[in-house]
Amino acid sequence: QVQLVESGGGLVQPGGSLRLSCAASGFTFSSYAMSWYRQAPGKERELVAVISSSSGTTKYGNSVKGRFTISRDNAKNTMYLQMNSLKPEDTARYYCYAPLDTWGQGTQVTVSS
Repeated sequence: QVQLVESGGGLVQPGGSLRLSCAASGFTFSSYAMSWYRQAPGKERELVAVISSSSGTTKYGNSVKGRFTISRDNAKNTMYLQMNSLKPEDTARYYCYAPLDTWGQGTQVTVSS
């Protein structure tokens, strides 16, 4: 059974950092590009970053370019999102996505002083 489990969210002050993790199971993780999305209350789900299966290609949403870094460890079946210089507008629930129509349960990130 395909499963994605996010972790690493929390409350952080503006300018701070967090590292999110997405543990995958039930499919050949190394064969698929993976993505991070986020959704804030009352807003549509937004693409944050995408990484190719081999990590050779990454793409970012305009609002996070230069601050967030997506990475993956295929040996550990895990994807990461390093978030630096966090802003209050980054507050959202963050989800990982596999192109098997599979979403994780999400992890909440709150940026507030």
